[in-house]
Amino acid sequence: MFIFAATKIENIFLLHYIFMNLKEFLRKVIRVVLPLGLGCILLWHLYQDQDLSEMLKVIKTGVRYDILFGSLVFGLGANAIRGYRWGLLIDALGKKVKRVNTVLAVFGNYAINMALPRVGEIWRCGIIARYEKVPFSKLLGTLVIDRVMDTLVVGMLTLCVAVFNISFFRRYLTDHPEFLSGFHHLFTSVWLYVTVATVAICLWLMFARLGHLSFVMKTRQQLQNVWEGVRSIWKMKHKPGFIVQTVLIWVGYFLYFYVTFYAFDFTRDLGPRIGLIAFTMSSIAVAVPIQGGIGVWHFAVISTLTGFGVSGGDASAFALVVYTVQSVLCLVLVGIASIFALSVINRKNS
Repeated sequence: MFIFAATKIENIFLLHYIFMNLKEFLRKVIRVVLPLGLGCILLWHLYQDQDLSEMLKVIKTGVRYDILFGSLVFGLGANAIRGYRWGLLIDALGKKVKRVNTVLAVFGNYAINMALPRVGEIWRCGIIARYEKVPFSKLLGTLVIDRVMDTLVVGMLTLCVAVFNISFFRRYLTDHPEFLSGFHHLFTSVWLYVTVATVAICLWLMFARLGHLSFVMKTRQQLQNVWEGVRSIWKMKHKPGFIVQTVLIWVGYFLYFYVTFYAFDFTRDLGPRIGLIAFTMSSIAVAVPIQGGIGVWHFAVISTLTGFGVSGGDASAFALVVYTVQSVLCLVLVGIASIFALSVINRKNS
C-alpha cells in the first residue's frame, strides 16, 4: 500500500514536471518560432514568383559590394552613438558608467533581437545592471526614453514624407488595402475597448485596494524606479548633446540605407527623396516584433521601390542583398563579438 502511494505521488510530480516543461516549451515557441515563422511565410510569399535566375544574376554581377560594405560604417557609427547617448541618460541617474560598456551592449542588443524579438533591449539593461551596479528597473526607464525618441523621429519622418509625397501614399494604400482594413477592424472591435477597460480596472483595484500586499508594494517600487529612469532626461546636464546625438544617429541610419542605392544600377539614379521614402517605410517595418523585421522589412522596401518604377525582380534582389549584408552578417557578427568583448572587459565584475 505504501509503495503504491509513493508511486502515485511520484507520478503526480512527474506529470507536474512534464506540464511545466511543456508550458515553458510552448512559451518559447510562441516567443521565438511564431514570429520567425510569420516572417518567413511573408518572405516566401514575396519571393515565390520571382525569377531566381535573374535575381542570382543581379547578386553575382550587378552589385558593387565595395559600396555595400562601405555603407556599414554609417550603421556601426550610428549604433555607437546610440550607446554613447544611452550613457548620458544613465549618468543622469547619478551613476557614471563606462561608455565602452553601453556601446557594446547596444551592439549586442541587435544580435539578440535577431534571435528573440525585443529581448535584446531587456538583455542590455540586464548586462549594464550586472556590470555597472545600476538598478535594472531604472535602466528600463532610460530605455523608455531611448525608444520614445526613436518613435518621435520615425513619426516626424513619416509625417514629412507623407505630406510631400502624398501621391505615392495614396497609390500605396490603393495597392495594399489590407493596411486600412486592418486598422479599421482593430479600432472598431469591441474587444479592444473591453480589454483596455478590464486592464484599467484591474490596475486600479490592485493599487487602490490591495496596496498593503507585498507583491503590490514591490510592483509600485519597481514602477517608481522605472519612472526615475524616465525622468533622467530632465536631470541630464548635456541636453543639447543628447539632441545632437539623436540627429546624428538617424542621419547615420539614413546614410546606412541610402548609400546602398549606389551599389545597384537600377537604384543609383533614384535620388535622396525616394531613398528617404524607402528608408522611412523600412524603419516603420522594423518596429514589427519579428526577428530583425525579416519579411516585413523586405515587403516595405520592395513595394516602395516597385512603386517608383523598379522591376519586381530587381527590387527583390536589392532587399535580399542589403538585408543579408547589413542585418544578418554585420549586426549579428558585430553583436556576437560585442557580447564576448563585454565579458572579457568586465571579467572582474562578473
